[in-house]
Formats: sequence, structure tokens, C-alpha cells
Amino acid sequence: MTKPETTSAAMEIQEEQKQFSSKDFHKTYARPVYVKPSHLIHRNIVNAGEHNQFSTERKHPVYFVDLPSKNVSLTIGGLLPGQVTNRHRHTYETVLYVLEGKGWTEIEDERIEWQTGDAVYIPSWAWHRHQNLSDTEPAKYIACENAPQLQNLGVALREEEGRDL
Repeated sequence: MTKPETTSAAMEIQEEQKQFSSKDFHKTYARPVYVKPSHLIHRNIVNAGEHNQFSTERKHPVYFVDLPSKNVSLTIGGLLPGQVTNRHRHTYETVLYVLEGKGWTEIEDERIEWQTGDAVYIPSWAWHRHQNLSDTEPAKYIACENAPQLQNLGVALREEEGRDL
């Protein structure tokens, strides 16, 4: 009985799932291999629904973009009129792009005012919180983070002031 040949696609999947230790350094290859992801588009993100647990914890609506990236995440966040979030910090970096509204983000002891079209950088492990300055209109932003990369390395941490301290 002969063993069936392994297809290149099967070999790629095996390589992707293989775990290496420091003794295997010589077995890693510097040639990237394309592995077809499960999907390339997430349609109608907001219509797909709010991430209830995260939104409740954050005290504002959050919509996760469900794409198979292993290095960056993208979420759509919102602040209700007049809303202030809890202070929190995390080991991953965040870049916010403001889609709608005016507000501020406090990073450590510095308050950064923002409005539609601005981008705000939040460094890793910096205490921060956000506020919508309008009492009548919501604010909306896109957040891009390197959280999946750090989660895959086992070093992603997040701390909520008053809960985790």
C-alpha cells in the first residue's frame, strides 16, 4: 500500500500549524508562502451587530471587524452623547481615526482634542480614556491595533482602572 502524495496546499497548512522552539531555528525559512485565508471581506460590519461583552465592559458600542488577520485588528467604536469611557491601558498600540464627532482622549496626563478626520495615537501601556464633547450627537471612530500579534505571542494584556487594580 502506498502513501498518497501530500499536496502543496496541505504542506502549507502543516507548516502554518507547526510550533517551533529555539532548537528548531535552522528549520525556519525566510521565504513567505501564501496561505489562502478563510475570508477576505466582512460586509455590513455595523449591521452584523455590536460586540455585547466588550461594549458593556467599555461602556460604549464596539463593532469588531471579523477578518483573519494575525497581526492587526480593526474595530468601529462609538461614544454616545457626552459619554466618558473608563480609564484603561493595554500592551498593544492603538491608532484611532475619527469618522464623526468631536471629543478628547486623555493619554496619561495629556488631553488630546480631536474631531472628524483626525487620527490619534495611543502608545502601549499608557492609561487613557475618551470623551464625546457633544451632548446631542454620537462620535464614531475606527481603531486599529496590533493586539492579535501580541495575543499570538502571549503578551497582550489589558487593564481597566478600578477593576483590575
